[in-house]
Amino acid sequence: MHVRKFLLNPGVLTAVAGAVGVYKVTKEAPVNWRSLLLWGSWGIGVALAIGSVLEQDRQVRLEELERELSK
Repeated sequence: MHVRKFLLNPGVLTAVAGAVGVYKVTKEAPVNWRSLLLWGSWGIGVALAIGSVLEQDRQVRLEELERELSK
């Protein structure tokens, strides 16, 4: 798997860039359940974006395999 697939994916880029906003909101706030929940939701968003890239890659590979087998 190439890292390029992740670095160039708009969903992953947006999710990772969201860390800037989360950091700005939480940098001077006390550590409490709200800030932990904010970071947790950011992490879930990144995980979903990465999972989406992995699923797309799996689907493309499956389609390529099916094309090869149907020849």
